[in-house]
Amino acid sequence: MPHQYQDLITVFNATFSDSFNTKLELGGDEPIYLPADSEFNYHRIIFARGFYQSGMHEIAHWCVAGPDRRLLEDFGYWYEPDGRTEQVQSEFEKVEIRPQAYEWILSLSAGLKFNVSCDNLNGDFEPDRLAFMAKVHNEVMSILDNGLPPRVEALSNALREFYQIAPLTKEQFIVQ
Repeated sequence: MPHQYQDLITVFNATFSDSFNTKLELGGDEPIYLPADSEFNYHRIIFARGFYQSGMHEIAHWCVAGPDRRLLEDFGYWYEPDGRTEQVQSEFEKVEIRPQAYEWILSLSAGLKFNVSCDNLNGDFEPDRLAFMAKVHNEVMSILDNGLPPRVEALSNALREFYQIAPLTKEQFIVQ
């Protein structure tokens, strides 16, 4: 079954619209999380340009954010755009390990291949993608050992049901 961003919106919204007053929506060039306000009475995860994987990544950040952070635009997180120095890239990768671990779990739940994103195409050095993926892999293994957080588990189950994917196993998470 091909992966259409509309399906991700449908599955996410059916899973979380009522229980978390949160909806996934298609956006323009830049993703953003916007809490409910006077114009919208629900929280919005807005992903970029109809890219399915962009939606997955933004959902993963939402899954990391606790209740207080979900009341802040973009969860109040620090973000340094593409073109980072090696030191700033190192800090960026530290805060991306958990979201990308969740994204990997959710991607496999939808039957999609996952690739880590170092998100630094215009930096003055080449990030070590494999080393970063190994860190994300270690995080996935820890999460699987300790049990999926409730929101990740709920969406994983909904995606697996929608795409008819068997339960996930540790062996499916391969560093490439």
